[in-house]
Amino acid sequence: MKSARAALGLVSLFIATYAVAQGALETRRSGYQDMGPALRKMQDDDSANPGMLFVQLGGEAWSRPAGASGTSCADCHGPVSGMKGVAARYPAIPPGADRPVDLAGRINLCRTGRQQAEPWPAENRDLLALEALVAHQSRGEPIAPPADPRLAPFRERGAEIYRRRQGQLNLSCALCHDDNAGKQLAGVVIPQAHPTGYPIYRLEWQGLGSLKRRLRNCLVGVRAEAWPLDALEYVELQAYLMDRARGLKIDSPAVRP
Repeated sequence: MKSARAALGLVSLFIATYAVAQGALETRRSGYQDMGPALRKMQDDDSANPGMLFVQLGGEAWSRPAGASGTSCADCHGPVSGMKGVAARYPAIPPGADRPVDLAGRINLCRTGRQQAEPWPAENRDLLALEALVAHQSRGEPIAPPADPRLAPFRERGAEIYRRRQGQLNLSCALCHDDNAGKQLAGVVIPQAHPTGYPIYRLEWQGLGSLKRRLRNCLVGVRAEAWPLDALEYVELQAYLMDRARGLKIDSPAVRP
């Protein structure tokens, strides 16, 4: 009888824990949910979504030979549809490496290692286009960071960066996107900062941009010194943000104000 009661207690505890976890999951919101109907309609309609122009450019780059090897992405990977789910798993640690790279970094590793070509600089149009193409294959897929224990210290450092006050304004990411999410700043709703839509088309930029660009914008906004474009801190922060957004669905290329 005691063992039966103990088992029942464990089941009840599991159900309660699961309910709390589900409740926490349901309180998370993609930035898409904080937009007005006009921007949602623009994002939902592929013929009106300006980010889809970059997806089209990415399709051309996917099949274009490059570098000393004269190979294309398609030569190694086949149809781009095979990239479904890939964007949902980055940042990740590539084979033979000891630190993670984001999706753009993985594309450049293929470019230098397989195609024997020069890496593209950050925010290069071709790099963004290929990143958008690959990310688009995962639209509707849940974010699923790798279960790689080597990523733990990088995510922990990303979490520390997220909570750290920085700059002359002495603000942290958490202060805006946790404590004040849903409120308005300069007439725009403060999102929860889930990276579901990158690379993303922002009306403010009048173009497509990476998550790294958005993070740099935030650093400049709080009047902190932005890290160099190749700094590991960007990847660490991205690794934490993707883990924080685990289970939310990819909606790239997203449109935001």
